[in-house]
Amino acid sequence: MSVLSRLRAFFAVTTPAVWVLLALLLGAAGLIAGRPGARATGMSHWLFAKGHVPAYAPIFERWNAEQPTPATQFESLLIDGPAMERRMLSAFMSGTPVADLVETERSMACRAFTGPLEDVGFVDLTDRLKAEGLMDKINGPSFAPWTSRGRIFGLPHDVHPVMLVYRADLVEAAGIDLSKVETWAEFFAAMRPLMADGDGDGRPDRYLLNFWPNNRDLMELLLLQAGGGLFDADEHVAIATERNAFVLVSLATWCGGPRRIAVDAPDFTAAGNTLRLRGVVVAALMVDWLAGVWKLDMPELSGKLRLMPLPAWEKGGRRTSVVGGTMLGISKASKNIEASWALAKRLYLDPEVHAAFFKRTTIIPPFKSSWSHPAFSAPDPFFGGQPSGQLYISQAGNVPTRPASPYNLPALLRVNEVLIELADRVVREDISDPAVLLPEARERLAEAQNRVEKMINRNVFLHPEAPAR
Repeated sequence: MSVLSRLRAFFAVTTPAVWVLLALLLGAAGLIAGRPGARATGMSHWLFAKGHVPAYAPIFERWNAEQPTPATQFESLLIDGPAMERRMLSAFMSGTPVADLVETERSMACRAFTGPLEDVGFVDLTDRLKAEGLMDKINGPSFAPWTSRGRIFGLPHDVHPVMLVYRADLVEAAGIDLSKVETWAEFFAAMRPLMADGDGDGRPDRYLLNFWPNNRDLMELLLLQAGGGLFDADEHVAIATERNAFVLVSLATWCGGPRRIAVDAPDFTAAGNTLRLRGVVVAALMVDWLAGVWKLDMPELSGKLRLMPLPAWEKGGRRTSVVGGTMLGISKASKNIEASWALAKRLYLDPEVHAAFFKRTTIIPPFKSSWSHPAFSAPDPFFGGQPSGQLYISQAGNVPTRPASPYNLPALLRVNEVLIELADRVVREDISDPAVLLPEARERLAEAQNRVEKMINRNVFLHPEAPAR
């Protein structure tokens, strides 16, 4: 069949819908081809947190107005977290396009540290930070999630200390004094009267703490507070420890059996918020950013809440912990690393930006110079006039360090499985003594450690016996 005959046959069977699709395809191609070239030659910034956009917008506007050419102007692009993680890792591993500046969360960033140091896709900032004196100006523990094998690959955005929030109206009405409470055992003993069964249905009317075995973040928070965790300072697996076993068996009895004090009131849900508004849950573990969420979601609680340091596991122990975290890193593929570094400092080291963030989100910045800004000392009506900023800042230097292992999530999943199994046993056997669970906890944690170590040992770059690179 001739070419002309083939064309006639094609036009004879082509439907109007096909013609519409072809027209759209050609139109899109024309739009892409006609886009201005400045965007292709300029620089880019990726972020995943929608709430950061308003604070950054004026900085980008001023920066771009100051640039003599489009080559060092920045375009900021908001990308969904999972999509950004895939694009970032693809770029680092295969050389696909990536932004000059990447703002990424802890669970995403650590995955960039899987290979040898020279293959990490972020610029090593360690020497720059030391040369410019920023190591002393930024809260030390806040560098930990972005540090691998002693090298720092990102500017920390936040501190994220954790405090305990409680319903002061309920506590004061019951005549309970928490001013001398230091430990979890003292806290539960003092608050136990609030768990009375006033309506006679055979269940407590209230529970003392929002916690449940399947909440991995809160479990890790409490392990870290107690001095446990998943990895040691050298990023070696440290799951099967006596400290972890002690904490897990304690948490299991918090959630079942005669010693139960906890209830499942998930954050970011209508059901969980209803339990909080009704006073079914009296206290909660509150990272700084969660305070901002509660202000938006539950304004009815304004004035009824108070903050206090976390009760310690033992007298004299740590009274805070940490959850999450965000960093700003410079990709090695950046068109202009010096311009990227200059803009990164504008975004992350500006006290006015930090004050604006705090007013909207209650997030504490790691840049110490910002802590004296009046915004952080202002009375907070939501917490009955307490200066919430200074209360969180008082714990900033005490937050536990967290090694930036790319295997943190698999390790966390394995340990969480152990806690869920222990909690199930507590319910089945109505266990009140945590010590009864210790043999099983030790055995399960050893199994979990073995599984994670086998996974890591398949990585020749991170194997404990592998030569340093």
